[in-house]
Amino acid sequence: MRPATTRPATTKSQGKRYYPTPALEKGLDILELFASTPEGMTVSQVARRLNRTMSEIFRMLLCLEHRGYLAQSANKDRYHLTLKLFRLGQEHPPTKRMVTEALPIMHRLAHLTRQSCHLGVLDGGHIVILAQVDSPEPTGFYVKLGSKVDLMLAATGHVILAWQTEDARERAMQEWVRETGKKKPADLDDHLSKIRSRGYERRASYEVAAVTNISFPVLNAQGDAIAALTIPYVKRIEDSTGLPEIIAALREASVHISEAMGALPEEDKPAPAERKKRSTAKSAQ
Repeated sequence: MRPATTRPATTKSQGKRYYPTPALEKGLDILELFASTPEGMTVSQVARRLNRTMSEIFRMLLCLEHRGYLAQSANKDRYHLTLKLFRLGQEHPPTKRMVTEALPIMHRLAHLTRQSCHLGVLDGGHIVILAQVDSPEPTGFYVKLGSKVDLMLAATGHVILAWQTEDARERAMQEWVRETGKKKPADLDDHLSKIRSRGYERRASYEVAAVTNISFPVLNAQGDAIAALTIPYVKRIEDSTGLPEIIAALREASVHISEAMGALPEEDKPAPAERKKRSTAKSAQ
């Protein structure tokens, strides 16, 4: 058997020491690999991708299957990731609370606008859809609950970035570059500045024709985006509700969710000049 590669203990920039745990790292490598391969993989494919032996990978896969993180396909020829990690993420108290607070508001929004809506959060270089409500109409467009979307191909992602601190935004972009191997778009900062000035994002879908994504931020007590609420707007021939009404309803819904998560009510928020003064003082500290 090939000996496991160990990394020497190192000191990270934050001053924390790193102690290698080969078995844990091997398991995490497997989970991360399956997360990026929705079609599943065989034991030999996993071993080849991770440069490990078949025997050590087989034992790890059996353990992860026993714990419910992996499952075998019907013909037993390959493994695929289950939804256990997604369910664990939802059980995280802030996330679970946000979904609980958001769903009634989202149902009212879908009923009022006759459009579907979804709530997305930032996860590395992707957006993960935490909550989704269908349109009450027989036709429409929706994003599947639990799906992951490239950060740069999602209005939800751009809105979240627009309401992040500079450091948080830079970390997210570094993660996106690492995951995708692409360069940061040259016009991104200008684009995010325009979104911030407008108060929301409205643009044609990056992936689906005839869909216009309208997205507002969900803010915390510090005014940073912790999620974004989005309507993938589809114009129907007999619709009586137009874009201005939909934008107004979506803005109101995002404010209600934000306030439920601790954001200041609109009337209590500082004026723009005061917000700029606070931001400058914070940066100088």
